[in-house]
Amino acid sequence: MVTASRGISIGQLAKATGVNLETIRYYESIRLMPPPPRTRGGHRAYDRTHVQRLAFIRHARELGFGIEDVRALLRLAEPDRRSCAEVRDIASAHLAAVRAKLTHLVALERILDGTVERCSGEQVPICPILDMLGRPS
Repeated sequence: MVTASRGISIGQLAKATGVNLETIRYYESIRLMPPPPRTRGGHRAYDRTHVQRLAFIRHARELGFGIEDVRALLRLAEPDRRSCAEVRDIASAHLAAVRAKLTHLVALERILDGTVERCSGEQVPICPILDMLGRPS
């Protein structure tokens, strides 16, 4: 896998972390991932720290954290910068946003459920779903 002298390729990094190549390149371009050293042939040579960092990023993104929050969490994950209070603040704000989205989704579900229930599915000139969509918000 990762050797001290050669490192691993971007393809191996992608496979090891479950992150696609384009996403890895994007994270490098926005400096979320540090650029790896290059081999003599000019290929990227990633090491264990890249694997760990990318796995951290992937997990944070799966939990819905935005890029800037991930950037802040990465800074706070550094041994000399650890601050559980700051991490808690970031996670609490994200949790509040998730809860707000859930509330909104439940309201959307009720509206759609009621509208679909009123639709007969027949070939008629009046369609409750189209009527609902055509109303101003």
